[in-house]
Amino acid sequence: MHAETGRRFRTVDLLLLAFLTLASGIALVRIGERPLAAWALVAYGLVAALVLLQTMRSEAGPVARVVREIYPLLLVVPIYSSLDLLNGIGQIRVHDTLVRHWEDLVFGAQVSRVWWQEHGSVLWSTVFHGSYFSYYVIIPLPLAWFALAGDLASLRRSVLVIFSTFLVCYVCFLLFPVAGPYYEYPRPAAWFVSNGPARLVYAVLSTGSSYGAAFPSSHVAATVAAAVAGWLGSRKLGIILAVPTILLTIGVVYCQMHYAVDALAGVVVGGFMAWRFRTGET
Repeated sequence: MHAETGRRFRTVDLLLLAFLTLASGIALVRIGERPLAAWALVAYGLVAALVLLQTMRSEAGPVARVVREIYPLLLVVPIYSSLDLLNGIGQIRVHDTLVRHWEDLVFGAQVSRVWWQEHGSVLWSTVFHGSYFSYYVIIPLPLAWFALAGDLASLRRSVLVIFSTFLVCYVCFLLFPVAGPYYEYPRPAAWFVSNGPARLVYAVLSTGSSYGAAFPSSHVAATVAAAVAGWLGSRKLGIILAVPTILLTIGVVYCQMHYAVDALAGVVVGGFMAWRFRTGET
């Protein structure tokens, strides 16, 4: 990959700045009732400064250039964590009743609640809880694949597609918070979650899950986005990512992590953003 001589905002930079502006506005509105939102406001200001600084440098080594390309995705976790501050760490009103109504209309039942009960399987619980963690491989894999191949265009497209998908989900979490079955329903029976992958999933969620961040499923949306972005740059990579993406999409519902409409909305968001930015930079 070659260094650029131009200094300009890329589409991904502009999307990030737009999100920071919106989220800062929400923080200002909510800061009276949720004082911790002030910390999110400070963090957003620092991130905005980072965006401005990274556009000012035109020369860098190969590692720094890769970091510059992927830096938006390095911000995904801290931005996700900040949503809890804006949403009052569990104090905000959620819209699960409406989403469960949609679930009944679309599927005729509360799928995430009844599926594991009516078709419970220790084997499938192990497989689908395990597939939940494929997320942590699927998201970075296109970035590593295209960076190692020196394919800057595909790397940039992947970052743009995946990051824009996360941002759409995060806006939904702020404006239309939904807790999801992980919070709304009792935990599945002990026999269903007494396997290594399930215990690992619950251990991770107990330390890093933001309340109100269920609809659409960002796990599904970002995974679909990454798989399609991978396919657009490399048919081989797309094929590699297809099966784990399908398993994860099914697994978040079967394992009672998301409503089925959460997963469906995630597929739509991830697929749409991949289509929208299929040609990369605009």
